[in-house]
Amino acid sequence: MIEQNPRAGRPSLEELRAVAQPPTVVGRRNSEHWAGTLYLRRMSLHFTRAILPTGISANGVTWLMILVGVIGAAVLVIPSWWAVLACAFLMQFQILIDCSDGEVARWRGTSSPMGVYLDRVGHYVTEAALPIALGVHVDGGLGSIGGWTTVGALTACVVLLKKSFGDIVHVARHYAGLPKGEEDAQTAASRSAGLRSARSLLRFFPFFRAFVAIEFSLITLVAATLGLVLSAVDVVGEGVVLQWWLLLSLPLALATAGGFLLMIVTSRRFDA
Repeated sequence: MIEQNPRAGRPSLEELRAVAQPPTVVGRRNSEHWAGTLYLRRMSLHFTRAILPTGISANGVTWLMILVGVIGAAVLVIPSWWAVLACAFLMQFQILIDCSDGEVARWRGTSSPMGVYLDRVGHYVTEAALPIALGVHVDGGLGSIGGWTTVGALTACVVLLKKSFGDIVHVARHYAGLPKGEEDAQTAASRSAGLRSARSLLRFFPFFRAFVAIEFSLITLVAATLGLVLSAVDVVGEGVVLQWWLLLSLPLALATAGGFLLMIVTSRRFDA
């Protein structure tokens, strides 16, 4: 994981920002998480500047991102509100590190296909592990795995399918001998006017983002907190709201995956 740094010395924040956060990166459509744009990119630059002197490679930072995601999901299995809070914090930290690995790669000029692959692995593993971990949490922990864990596992399978639908587009284009597809709105838009209208309405209820690590962990934290409040006033049991969220997550995941597949096959993503 250690590599020779081709850029001597510790850069200033301005020097690092110019190389590691160019507009072509931070302005990418569908590639920059809203949290990155809003605040994490400001924080990640400090993190990147701090770790550069250690000599850790960009891929080493990505492995750290994967580890943090796995730990965050593992913490969530503990049936405690504090575990839910810790998971939400760790998901924030994971995305910060996810910003940093690319910054390290751009600063050192070491971007690679392996880095892209590891990044995909990190997101696949984390976003599949979270619903399973929530199911274990609702069941009462690792010692009492039951039906709620099954619901979480089914949701995780659908989340993985949805994520694979997007990546398989690039596989299909590669096998067809086509160049990498564009990410612009015109290419991604459905040819169906009805589907385009339905997609635009989702701006007001973007449930399809619920299974991204940050969003899932924050929704879970809100549900757990609401459950505590309602339990304190004897409205419902402490874990009932989390059960509702877990039950709702499966049909939402199915709708997200099905809608995404439909948008892809009716788009211009496969045009030469």
